[in-house]
Amino acid sequence: MTRSNDMMMLLALNLAGTFVFGISGGLAGVRAKLDLFGVLVLSTVVGLAGGVLRDVLIGIPPQTFRDWRYLVAVGAAGLISFFGGVLLQRYQRAILLFDAIGLSLFCVTGASLALTFRLGPLQAILLGTLTAIGGGMLRDVLLRDVPIVLRRELYAVPAILGATVVTIARQAGSSSSLYLLAGALLCFVVRMIGIHFDLNMPVAPFTGWRGVASEDPSD
Repeated sequence: MTRSNDMMMLLALNLAGTFVFGISGGLAGVRAKLDLFGVLVLSTVVGLAGGVLRDVLIGIPPQTFRDWRYLVAVGAAGLISFFGGVLLQRYQRAILLFDAIGLSLFCVTGASLALTFRLGPLQAILLGTLTAIGGGMLRDVLLRDVPIVLRRELYAVPAILGATVVTIARQAGSSSSLYLLAGALLCFVVRMIGIHFDLNMPVAPFTGWRGVASEDPSD
């Protein structure tokens, strides 16, 4: 595959990820009973956050502010969420589905772009993961909720796996775009398995602080 075709594939995946993350943010705004402006803002922020974070960490101007297609993607996602959300009977399930798709697409594009700019393999995996989870984290923060990646479910782990597939393939000298699809598919499958079986990362046991001596000098 030529470099031109490779860049076209990355652009297509980036736009698709931006759109589905925009849908995820927009549906979350509908569920939170935000008005049209609020839904559009949430859709835009969630759809663009991961890409902006990726580009800033790489050290390049954010692509989302240089290419009008990204703004069209999140704008369309917000409008579809607002006017079509009522047709979806189960908002949470729809949000999880679109979020999983966005997670899968962004983890591979983030890692691939990092390697294109000659970052190391560990940095590429980290950047792919941050690109994937950034939008979802910001969505939860704006809705005054603890980010899901910090409290339960397999969220960052699938992104790490997807980014790792891309990184290993690129480091091995592969020039096929199939590794992008394979990494995205692995991320999506692991994420959906985690949702279906309610798999969670371990949480430290906590029963309350006991036996802690008072530091008040007056005691």
